[in-house]
This record gives sequence, C-alpha cells and structure tokens, in this order.
Amino acid sequence: MAMNRQYFGTDGVRGLYGGPVMNEDFAARLGYAAAIWLAPQTDVVIGRDTRFSSAALEAAIARGLRAGGAMPISLGVLPTPAVSRATRVRGAALGVVITASHNPVEDNGIKFFGPGGNKLKEVEEMRIEQLLPASAPAVDATTLPEADLKAVAEDYLSSMTGLLAAGSLQGWRIVVDTANGSTCATTPAVLRRLGAEVIGIADAPDGRNINAQVGSEYPELLGARVRAEQARIGIAHDGDGDRCVFCDETGTVLDGDEVLTLLARHALSGGFLMNNTLVVTHQSNLGVDSALAAAGGRVVRTNIGDRYVMERMREEGATLGGESSGHIIFSDLSPTGDGLIAALKVIDVMLETCKPLSELRHGLKKFPQASAALAVREKPALATLTRLTAAIHEVEAELGSRGRVMVRYSGTESKIRLLVEGPDASAVEKGMAKLKQALVAEGLLV
Repeated sequence: MAMNRQYFGTDGVRGLYGGPVMNEDFAARLGYAAAIWLAPQTDVVIGRDTRFSSAALEAAIARGLRAGGAMPISLGVLPTPAVSRATRVRGAALGVVITASHNPVEDNGIKFFGPGGNKLKEVEEMRIEQLLPASAPAVDATTLPEADLKAVAEDYLSSMTGLLAAGSLQGWRIVVDTANGSTCATTPAVLRRLGAEVIGIADAPDGRNINAQVGSEYPELLGARVRAEQARIGIAHDGDGDRCVFCDETGTVLDGDEVLTLLARHALSGGFLMNNTLVVTHQSNLGVDSALAAAGGRVVRTNIGDRYVMERMREEGATLGGESSGHIIFSDLSPTGDGLIAALKVIDVMLETCKPLSELRHGLKKFPQASAALAVREKPALATLTRLTAAIHEVEAELGSRGRVMVRYSGTESKIRLLVEGPDASAVEKGMAKLKQALVAEGLLV
C-alpha cells in the first residue's frame, strides 16, 4: 500500500523547503484535503519545530484546514510526542506537526496524528492524498488561534516529571543536547525539576541551526562534554524530540538496540515486560534476539518506521518497542516515540539497579554489522537493479543462516540504505564492499 502513496513516506511528507512538495501552496492543499477527510468543524492542533520555515508552513496548512471547515489551533514550538499528547488530551480530531525531524534545516515536513495521538494509517494518508485539490483554496487571512501555550507545555512537563520520584535526580549531573530543536524548553526543564544539574548543548535555536552537526545524529560532541564535565549520563535528541541517543559516563555512545535491550531485560527481570515481548524493526542487530532469548523473552520484528512498530505492538500485546535509530515507544505512556520518556526510563533503570550505564549496556553482544546510507539520483525499483540484486544474493549465500543483508531506500531522504550483518567482521566488510561496488556499477549514486 505504501507504494501507492505519492507524497507520504515512512514518517509523513518531507522534502526540501521551497521545492515542489514542501512549500506553502502544497501545505495549504494538504490542510484542505485533511479537513475534507475529517468531519467539518473539528479541532485540529498544530505544533512545529524551530526551523525558519516552520511558522510559514504552519500558517499555510492552517489556511487550508480552515478553508475545508476545520478549526486549526496553534500549539507553538513543541516536541512531536507532546503534540501527540495534546491531540489526545484535548480531544482533537487531528494533530499536525511541522517538522523534518533529524533532517538538515533546509528540509521540512508535515506529519499527522489521529484522535488518540496515533500516527495515521497508510490507508488514511492515501485517502488524504486522493482529496488533494489542484490549487490552494482561497481563505481569509485571519490570525491562527493559539491554545493556552503555557497550559499545553505544563501538561506535558508535569506528566513527564511524574515518571520519576520527586527529587530523585539530586546530585546528578546530566549533559543534554537538544539539537537546537523543539526539546530546548522541555527535556532540560523536566530533569531540573527532578533535581538534576543540567549542562546544555545546542539549546539556543535561531531558526537555522537545528540539527547543525548536533543532536542525536552527531553524538560525538555529547560524549566529549560528558567526559569533560564528569557527568553521569548524556542525552541527545533529534530536532523534533521523538528519538533519543545516550552516552554513558565514559562518553561512549549507546545506540537504540543497546537501549532497547537494557530496558527489555530490566523489565523481564521485574516481570513487567508485557507478554515477555520486545518489538523491533528489521534494522535491529541480531544480538538483540539472542540477549532477550537468554533472559526468557522474545523479539518480534517489523517494518522500519515507528508507526509499524506501534501497530505490531498492538497486535502482540507488547508495551515496549522501538528502532535502532533511537525511537523508543512505551505504549502505556505514549502512542508514539518520545525521547524524553526514553531518557527517564533509562535513568529509572540506573536508579533501581544502582549501576552506571557503562555496566548496564553489557546485556547486548552485537553481531558484527556494517551499514551505509548513500545519496542516490533517483529511486528505481530495487528488483530492476540486476547488478545489485546479484550482489545481494551472493552476499546472502556467503553469510548463510547466521547473517543477513538489507537494502532499502530511505522513506524520508534521497538515499539508499545498506546493512550487512554476520558472524565475523571480515565477512561483513567484504559483503558491504560488494554491495557498494554493485551500486557504483548501476550508476545510481550521486
């Protein structure tokens, strides 16, 4: 079904701002289509990240929503999971976030939440696309109504603060990289309310510096600062705050697989991992399966994208799932990935076990893995790339049952993503080299 959608990818619509898709005209058309899809006279809440283009796109989609009969309400700058919560708490028919997440500032995007704060299903996104008008609807340029922004933010902050005992972070020094994005006013505030000393990185957004060599995509700066400040933990978000990457007290980065394994094993030991099941995507390392099996749990895999993780969690009756990129979902607390919840839950394990993160991370023994994200000129169907297909089959045959190969296009960027995993590093590196050689031969790379 995803093949039939022209604009929506794995996480909303995304593209270069001012390009053929991500512009004010398209945003207004998309807002109008979403309003027609909804019942008329329904509330729609809109949050945005700190990009220079986000306010203009918010105003444009609001115009379209209003022209279609909906009642748009601005939430201001707010993390994506906080918009999900506001959609649910306020009983809105739809939530909208103007963000391109971890992408560079030149990009922007639009994603939707349904009434319960869940991301829309593919069939719902496809229906909105089918309702897109040929041109932007005319509408009076009235001011976009704003919610009580302080009340919306406070609802999120207080709900997050309540996840840990009052004062439980007294004596903790924590480095937080907010990527000059939408978590600048949320994550540090919650940690300080709990008693922590917070040292901020990339916490002065100016519209142009979101994700600029900072945040979850660039954790090296975080690690260096953790060591320099002798902090207990480092936390880095992406631009919209739905993911989280950690550094332990030595400044060493943990990826999402290590964090998910840590959280799942702790939950298993306490008997509160629902159905003893952790849901991950096909991107996650095979070592996660081994670690959970050894602890008496099981891993279920699904397609890449936190929406698919959430859908599979519902099917399995699981409450913990996520992606190796740092999207982590606690479905009993939020129906979407929330980097702040993930941070507080990891800290909670540290508090309960009285162990440093450098020790807790040892539950996962990774299989050797190589990955690459390469820029491409276009995205022809993979099955038509005969050299690449032959290389994939060759590498799979060499790795056998103890390894795997994944090749896919990014759902949010003009890139092809490669992953090779196997029993030893040498075989993995040789396999990756063969895939890259095949792509060069195909003439697909930029």
